[in-house]
Amino acid sequence: MPPKTLPLKSPSKIHRLPMTQARNHLGELVRRVDLNGEYFIFEKDGIPVAGLMNIEEFEDYLELRDPKVQAQIQKSHRAYRAGKSRPAEMLLEELKKEKRAKTARRQKP
Repeated sequence: MPPKTLPLKSPSKIHRLPMTQARNHLGELVRRVDLNGEYFIFEKDGIPVAGLMNIEEFEDYLELRDPKVQAQIQKSHRAYRAGKSRPAEMLLEELKKEKRAKTARRQKP
């Protein structure tokens, strides 16, 4: 039976551990990522080979790699530099609405 808590040396939210240890405690690591927002870097022979992070952050990362999204960011940056912007409250409300829609889509069976 695995220990209740996996001992780690790093006091930060980013932890490095060998693949064998990660494999033996994967369920606990996933729980910690989900509940505590921790990150894990898995190493094989001391070389980083994989990472574990929250799915929402990972989806955001993938979205930022999309060429369409990158083009929109560049377009927005040019508009901002040209003095065309909108109030922060309007942007925040739009982002909240998008996040609620994204969460609702993910929760559908």
